[in-house]
Amino acid sequence: MSEITDRQFKILSSIIEQYAEVAVPVGSVTLAKLFNVSSATIRNEMMVLEKHDLISQPHTSAGRIPTDKGYRLYVNYIHDLPKVENAPIDRSARAIDVRINGAGEAEQTIRSAVKSLVEITHNVGLATLGNSLYVRGFGSLFAQPELMQAKAAQEVATLIDNLEPWLREAAPNEPLSVFIGRENPIGKESKSTLIISRFVSPYSDRSYIGVLGPTRQDYKTVMNLVSHTGQALERVLG
Repeated sequence: MSEITDRQFKILSSIIEQYAEVAVPVGSVTLAKLFNVSSATIRNEMMVLEKHDLISQPHTSAGRIPTDKGYRLYVNYIHDLPKVENAPIDRSARAIDVRINGAGEAEQTIRSAVKSLVEITHNVGLATLGNSLYVRGFGSLFAQPELMQAKAAQEVATLIDNLEPWLREAAPNEPLSVFIGRENPIGKESKSTLIISRFVSPYSDRSYIGVLGPTRQDYKTVMNLVSHTGQALERVLG
């Protein structure tokens, strides 16, 4: 974060988090109230963030939205936060645990995990187990405003169609991987983010569980849930 100040990063984070919630560009007046400074001060800070290609203005007189680069800076920050040992499990993660633990056979366990992620995140849920790909939640995904446009929807469909062979070939080795917008290997214009957790199972040492949704995400929540689900599957299936 050396290229921007601490306050500028906090403004970027606020834009990302508010945009995820309301799906409309975030204006200086809203942020001025949040940071207890003038709108002019916020606009000056926004100019710096724009200069660094961390936010953009969709059209004149609109507020700002994050760019892929802005999301990447934010996600890297979240990813690098220290993990708290024995931290309490939130309700969503606990609900996933209950479903996974009571599912029974491996295939049903995977299906339960995917279904849970769809219901909680409103994204497409996906998992691989051996050579099988499990996908669910297209209705939730295509209800998102960014993906109602035909081109974006087509790009997402292309990404999903090619996801299983790409995962098999690329074999991402991080416990949690996040591919934002144009970082995606396929469907670069889909305006979507792929968040996947690698886990070890008796069927493969590189099985994956995750979600695919718009770049406008509640990254803290979704990344934690995907990571937690991967760890839970490894524990239950292993």
